[in-house]
Amino acid sequence: MDALRKQASKLREQVAKQQQAVIKQFGGTGYESSNVMVIDEVEMQRHQQLEKLYRATRAAKDFQKDIVRAAEGFTALGYKHIETGTKLSEDCCKYGAENIYDNILAKAAAVYGDSLKHVEKEQEDYNKLLYSQILEPMRAMVIGAPLEDARHLAQRYSRMRQEAEMQAVEVSRRQARVRESPIPENVAKLHAAEAKMQELKANMAVLGKEAATALAAVESQQQRVTFQRLVSMVEGERTFHLRVAAILGEVEAEMVSEKQRKESAPPVNLFESNSEKTTYFLAEAVHNFDAESEKELSLAVGEYVVVRKVSPSGWSEGECKGKAGWFPSAFVAKRQRLPTNGMAAEVY
Repeated sequence: MDALRKQASKLREQVAKQQQAVIKQFGGTGYESSNVMVIDEVEMQRHQQLEKLYRATRAAKDFQKDIVRAAEGFTALGYKHIETGTKLSEDCCKYGAENIYDNILAKAAAVYGDSLKHVEKEQEDYNKLLYSQILEPMRAMVIGAPLEDARHLAQRYSRMRQEAEMQAVEVSRRQARVRESPIPENVAKLHAAEAKMQELKANMAVLGKEAATALAAVESQQQRVTFQRLVSMVEGERTFHLRVAAILGEVEAEMVSEKQRKESAPPVNLFESNSEKTTYFLAEAVHNFDAESEKELSLAVGEYVVVRKVSPSGWSEGECKGKAGWFPSAFVAKRQRLPTNGMAAEVY
């Protein structure tokens, strides 16, 4: 019977050693979660606090990595945008320079090409902001020594706690052996196991406090710095889009204004052949009109003008008081038709 007890005892010791070997091999990868009360309620609360802090710092670290990856992606897209926008700017400016004469599209291309230079400058500034205010500080925190040191302390505490858990089992086993056979050898082994357990308790108390303090400080810094960088990221992107919108808004306004100016300007006067018979008519000015260019004809209410040409654009060409030019068709009223051979009589 005693032989069987000794064999069973040796088997339990071998199993315990194998368990400890497995714990040492895999326990360093993180903080081991456990609901077993190893020492007392105070130690259990310390263990739960460390487990919570460890998970919180790991989640914050993963989130910081997500922000870094996003900022890297935005930066890569930004440089691609700069490359593409610069090429389009050059193409637009080239087209505008080669087709500038009386061409609305050429004017619009030139204006847009010039504005793209400012847009790409804003993109470059935004990329610099992402690098200096987001990427650098976030990367520093992810791989920073304070975080790793605090997590290593927590991992050491976790391994020590597992060792204490195994040692508590060993003490219980030694106590059972002493009850079965209170010989001096068994009593000595029990005292040695209890002394080791007391040493583990003392070490755990010191290490647990140190690990909790370090992790709490790191978590507070993670929360504060990550929030600040996230706000900077939002503000930077908002400012970038507002500035680009302002640039493009001015470009659009200038394009539309140029188009309206071209459409409302009097048409180019194309001289007709002397052999072509033209029908003129006499009209009276019903609104005052002040000429804004040499091609236009000023009119005063009540003056008569010989209208020689009416354009579909809403302008008419005629002669009044020895002067000829264009004026809005709606500013005169037709009075009578004057058949001529292409020459208008002077009207006063």
